[in-house]
Amino acid sequence: MTRSDLVNKLAERFTQLTQRDTEFAVKTILDAMSDALARGHRIEIRGFGSFSINRRPPRLGRNPRSGEKVTIPEKLVPHFKPGKALRESVDERLPVLDEPPAA
Repeated sequence: MTRSDLVNKLAERFTQLTQRDTEFAVKTILDAMSDALARGHRIEIRGFGSFSINRRPPRLGRNPRSGEKVTIPEKLVPHFKPGKALRESVDERLPVLDEPPAA
């Protein structure tokens, strides 16, 4: 699902809102979440999951062309952990991926 799909789905569900209002609402929510993560806060949405920041320590890598050693600096990256309800919902609805398709 893309951002525009989400906007369209909300506009269909809440007919009293205009397309512009729906776009503004989605943008506001995503901006608030991005801002909270950028400030180092954790976001928890009950029944859906939580977003937090993980630290990736500095490490030594290699340039694939020259084979030269390169120092890769520390990074802070967003991390999503699905909630129990989301995990169970996805598990119930998706077919098992390990099984070969029926002939």
